[in-house]
Amino acid sequence: MHRRMLPVGLAVLLSACAAGPDYVRPEAAEPAGFTRAEGGVFPAGEGEARFWRSFADPVLTTLVEDALSSNHDVQIAAARYEQARAFERHARLERRPGVTATAQAADVRASADQMPDVSRNQRDFESYDLGVRAAWELDFFGRLRRGAQAQQALAEAGRADLSAVQVAVVGEVARGYFELRGLQQQLAVARGNAANQRRSLGLVEARLEAGRGTDLDVARARAQLQGTLALIPVLDGEVAVTAHRLAVLTGREPGALAGTLSRSAPMPALPDRVPVGTPGEVLRRRPDVRSAERRLAAATERVGIATADLFPRFTLGALIGTQAADLGNLFQRDSETRIVALGVDWTFLDAGRVRARIAAADADAGAHLVHYRQTVLLALEETESSMVRYAHARQEQAYLEAAAAAGSEAAGLARLRFEAGAVDFLQVLDAERAQLEAEARLAHGRTRAAVALVALYRSLAGGWES
Repeated sequence: MHRRMLPVGLAVLLSACAAGPDYVRPEAAEPAGFTRAEGGVFPAGEGEARFWRSFADPVLTTLVEDALSSNHDVQIAAARYEQARAFERHARLERRPGVTATAQAADVRASADQMPDVSRNQRDFESYDLGVRAAWELDFFGRLRRGAQAQQALAEAGRADLSAVQVAVVGEVARGYFELRGLQQQLAVARGNAANQRRSLGLVEARLEAGRGTDLDVARARAQLQGTLALIPVLDGEVAVTAHRLAVLTGREPGALAGTLSRSAPMPALPDRVPVGTPGEVLRRRPDVRSAERRLAAATERVGIATADLFPRFTLGALIGTQAADLGNLFQRDSETRIVALGVDWTFLDAGRVRARIAAADADAGAHLVHYRQTVLLALEETESSMVRYAHARQEQAYLEAAAAAGSEAAGLARLRFEAGAVDFLQVLDAERAQLEAEARLAHGRTRAAVALVALYRSLAGGWES
């Protein structure tokens, strides 16, 4: 009975003793609600986890899913996570006995000092041995347990880091896609205005030939057309550069998506309401906050690891085997060998260095605590700022749409009045210039609103893992 109770009692003792502080998750500042969640634009509730699907844009969906599976930064983060998991498994196995098998066959010649009064030939002999060794550190003071818990926390931090990379990559893909569509929209505006300006130039040239125009009107019309045409190659180049970036984000060569993305498509419609939930929900979703908290936990466990060095280490070792001078006698009755030993390793004479390591580990844990709190504040700031930017970008877009509509109407009226002889051509040029600027600002505004929405989804960081 006593022998049966010994392993149980030993296990209880090992689990009960652990040097250093026990980790307690710190309380984070969680406001009751977001200060900018007003006007019904940002209602409470869980948002779309994979937000890109809400735009019903198959090209965007394909790009994002390709990036999640093939982006090289995601693959690097996944490999590092697997590495952290391997270290975690290794740390857990360190708490178990280590067993090794050994075998040796030797042809030995002993010296005369080792075997005095023995002839040279008799000092030549063979030796064979086979055995199994086992060693187990009795973790009385929790050094190995703290190490396993630290590696587990680091593995969980690695999983959060992988999620953070996925969030960043998806955000970059969505941002690049919206910028691409915005550039294509600006390109369409420039080409449309160039076509109108060609018609205006043809009109003033015809009036000049008919004796009703002036060379100045022709020169002004030609200058405005050339200025608009100059925008087209710049925008066309930016479209190509953005397509290259999207291709690399999806793990492809830069030119791989040139054919797919060269076909222009309208900017996806943006939602008027974006559910954001509560600050506490956002903080629990955000992988950067999870990673900082898990690294704080690992740093706290490392204080315990350093503290355990103040106490002795007990190692239980055992060997069972067989040894003989003749290979055929290895497993005979008198060839068995065995040993059981308890080892003690205690650096009590080096306590100053141990306490220095404890102080360093404690300072590191303190730095991680401050980093965690700072990460929480930055997450809240990013979310609040993203909400402000998106709300204001939507307001800006509404004004720009009205301005573009008015500019288009004004340009049309100016051309009609010019053809009727009611105004000079300078007013037509001014109206067309204002129209071009208003439409370009609208295209820019739509892009800014879409990018602001992506930044908001990125700050919410919900359900982006794949």
